Amino acid sequence: MSENTTEVLVGGAVLAAAVGFFFYAAQSAGLDGGAANYLLTASFRGADGITVGTDVRVAGVRIGSVTGLDLNTETFRADVQISVSEEIEIPDDSQLIIASEGLLGGNFVELLPGGSPFVLEAGDEIYNTQSSVSLVTLLLRAVGGGDDE
Repeated sequence: MSENTTEVLVGGAVLAAAVGFFFYAAQSAGLDGGAANYLLTASFRGADGITVGTDVRVAGVRIGSVTGLDLNTETFRADVQISVSEEIEIPDDSQLIIASEGLLGGNFVELLPGGSPFVLEAGDEIYNTQSSVSLVTLLLRAVGGGDDE
């Protein structure tokens, strides 16, 4: 009888750990299941290193994610849709930058808030954008001197 009790307790602990990992993974992936968000758009010259699901951060804190990434066939720019927590009011002169977490880290979208008293509404576009900087291009410029003119 004690073997059965031990097996049940160990099975329950394993099941509880699995449920805990599931909730942690869902929270990390941004599946908060009901948090209100609103969509904004932006257009980048290049969107290297970001995909649907990439974090949108302010001061290193995740406030949303990339929900859409398409090529505009008229302007040949990358049109990006982001979903931002409804609690965050973004000034209309803010800037979106594709930034890197480090040499070996991935990219994320960084929001630099502006100082305007007017805020962006759902569906608005952020016009001030900066594409990612290619590490290979930087290294080639450093090694070869590059064209700085």
